[in-house]
Order: sequence, then structure tokens, then C-alpha cells
Amino acid sequence: MRIRFGYVSHALSLYNCSPAKTLTFTRYKSMEKDERLEKLIHVTSQNIENTFRALHYNVGQQIPLYRMSSSMVPLATHPDVEFDYLNIFRKQFKEIGNFIKSHELRVSFHPNQFTLFTSDKPHITDNAVIDMAYHYHVLEAMGISDESVINIHVGGAYGNKELAIKRFYENIKKLPPHIKKQMTLENDDKTYTTSETLMVCKNEGIPLVFDYHHHMANLCEEPLEELLPLIYSTWSKTNLIPKIHISSPKSEKEFRAHSDFIDLDFVKPFFDVAKSIGNDIDIMIESKKKDLALLRLMEDLSKLRGYKRISGGIIEV
Repeated sequence: MRIRFGYVSHALSLYNCSPAKTLTFTRYKSMEKDERLEKLIHVTSQNIENTFRALHYNVGQQIPLYRMSSSMVPLATHPDVEFDYLNIFRKQFKEIGNFIKSHELRVSFHPNQFTLFTSDKPHITDNAVIDMAYHYHVLEAMGISDESVINIHVGGAYGNKELAIKRFYENIKKLPPHIKKQMTLENDDKTYTTSETLMVCKNEGIPLVFDYHHHMANLCEEPLEELLPLIYSTWSKTNLIPKIHISSPKSEKEFRAHSDFIDLDFVKPFFDVAKSIGNDIDIMIESKKKDLALLRLMEDLSKLRGYKRISGGIIEV
């Protein structure tokens, strides 16, 4: 069994390497027309450059997974902003995509919590489609849209979970099939449990990204030993290895908040179950200390009996 690891967006080991530098709409509006475009290009250029820097760093550290920042292109989906970023940065996007493919990296996107399909307000769904399309188009410009996923949550319950799930099934029809094919769903820490998310994934043919921390914060009746094989099966129609999220509670009081690093005692039960099943998996670490947390976890896991570190970010069990 092989476990590959990755982290989210910002390589903290690198100097000034945020791939999510922002430009607010208020600031954008205050500028002259020529200055607006110049500023958009400047901020996006920095984000693309820092994404590329992080990817080079990951190759050097042998870290095979990476989640790119959704904020790579500021104001990309704002209705009052005209920014032909796909053409302006076509060469840079292609270079990143070629680098990802040549080094066999696995990258993904995770839009924010407002990208959902359970709302009873049509404009929320319309905005979700626009946001999903933005992420897809960036992946497409990189030439990696068929091998990368866009991960979201089911959404809110709005006081009636059954009705909200029915709306999901209806609203998701607005998402173009080629974009839906690249989406995944993740269980959350307050509303939709792993088993509820699994039901939606099965009904819609969508792979499930299992979040262990969320699962522990929002438990369902089924034991993990039963859930994991069913979760893995949702990936069977893709050419991708099942993907997992792990993090640790900040404290007992702030159980849902993410800690700086991974508490091995907290995640060890997951690894024990995963080991008993034996399926290869990819794991995204969602700790505050990003790549530093990943590298520390590699050290911790490699000290366990039966866990052999075979590269910077890969463990063989």
C-alpha cells in the first residue's frame, strides 16, 4: 500500500510565496481604467509565479500532491470586472501544466463554502456554476482538466436537510457535464455526514473526498471500516487514486478548527483502518503549517512499525 501526501497552496518554507495575493473590488473600483487592468495583471502574475515556485519546491521535496489557490486570479468571477486572464496568461498556464504533467504531480482546487448547490436562491446556484467554470477553465488552460478535480461540499441544510438534498439533485443539472465530471464532494464537519455525502455521491456518480477530521466532528452510525471501501468505490470510474483530507483539532474546545501540525494520535485510527484495507490513497494535509506539517508527519509516520518513507512525501505501508 502506498500513501502519497500533499498540502494546501502556500509553501511556508519559501520566502514571500503566497499564491493568493488579493485585489478587492472596492480598491479596483477606485482606480482608473488603465490602472485596473495593470493591477489585475500584476497581482495575477505574482500568484502564478508563486504557484510555480511552490510546484518547483514540491518536486525538490518529492511532494506529489498540491492544492492550488482558488484566488490565483483575483476578481476572476466578478460580474463587473473585465479581465481576459485566460488569454493574457495562456503561456504561463501552459508552462505550469507541462511542468505538472512532466513531474507527474497531482493538483486540485477547492472553491470556498459559497460554491454550493443546495440553495433555494437561483443566483446562488448560478454563481456556483460560474465559480466552478472558472476553476475548470484554469485547469483546461494548463492542459490538466481531465486529471484534476474541483472539490466542494454538498452545502447547507437550510432547516430541512431532505429538501436541501433534493435541491442539490435539481440544481446540479445546471453544471455543464464536462465540469461535473471533474468535481468531487467532501463530507463536512457540521451538516452532511460521511454516509449522507456518500449517498449523494453514489446517486450522482461523483467521487467522495473523505475528510477524517470532519468525520470525527460529525459522526454517522456506520463504522469507518464499512465506509472506506464504499468511499474508495466512488473513484472506480476515474483514473485517479482515492483522495483523503486529514487535519487535527486545534483543541478540545475548538475541535473543528485546524491545528498547526498533525497530531499522530488523532489520525492513527484512520491509518490503522486504511492499512487493513490496503488501498493506495492520496492524502491532502490541511494543517495551518502547510508543508512544514507534512514534513513533520512524514518523520512521525516513518517511526511507526510497518511504515517506510520512500521519498519526501510518500509512505509505503
